[in-house]
Amino acid sequence: MNLSFFDQFSSPSLLGIPLILVATLLPALLLPSPNNRWITGRLSVLQLWLINLITKQLMMPLDKKGHKWALILTSLMLFLLLTNLLGLLPYTFTPTTQLSMNLALAFPLWLATLLTGLRNQPSVSLGHLLPEGTPTPLIPALILIETTSLLIRPLALGVRLTANLTAGHLLIQLISTATTVLFSTMPAISFLTLIILFMLTILEVAVAMIQAYVFVLLLSLYLQENI
Repeated sequence: MNLSFFDQFSSPSLLGIPLILVATLLPALLLPSPNNRWITGRLSVLQLWLINLITKQLMMPLDKKGHKWALILTSLMLFLLLTNLLGLLPYTFTPTTQLSMNLALAFPLWLATLLTGLRNQPSVSLGHLLPEGTPTPLIPALILIETTSLLIRPLALGVRLTANLTAGHLLIQLISTATTVLFSTMPAISFLTLIILFMLTILEVAVAMIQAYVFVLLLSLYLQENI
């Protein structure tokens, strides 16, 4: 029974073909296609407003040098947001619950920010490894600690996103299973768990949006340190 709870995190397949590719490409298909007109309807207005809001929030911590990353960060934010929200629908698969995919997103972008800093201002980037005013005997230990914290950043990004979404999905499935089992024997308790399930679903929608924002915001802060 416990293993069945984790079946939702395994990539489904059809005719031996993993459907994770479809789940990854589907969010892009939901966005309106561009044409010759700037605004084609209410959906386009809502989309432009959302993109403008996300871009503004992500670019606020950055200097003008980092604004060239706006397209990458905004696209990543929209992709994670739509993927996390689509994963809450019944009979769907959430690719962002896979640590391999989250690390594949986090590691190259973190490495790009690091290489940007080493290319443009190597002394300042390396200076982050040693806080100012450090006593001489503590210099080797602090350099080792700061280097470890720097290298663990992409792992922390991927694990944070994976753990939060996985925990929410597991909790929703546990409570929904309890609601179904108790419906025939204890309807009152089942109705109470149904209310809890509804509130938890609303909370999980908020978690899906917040985790997508936190993932991209931390990348923008890492970028700010290196520009």
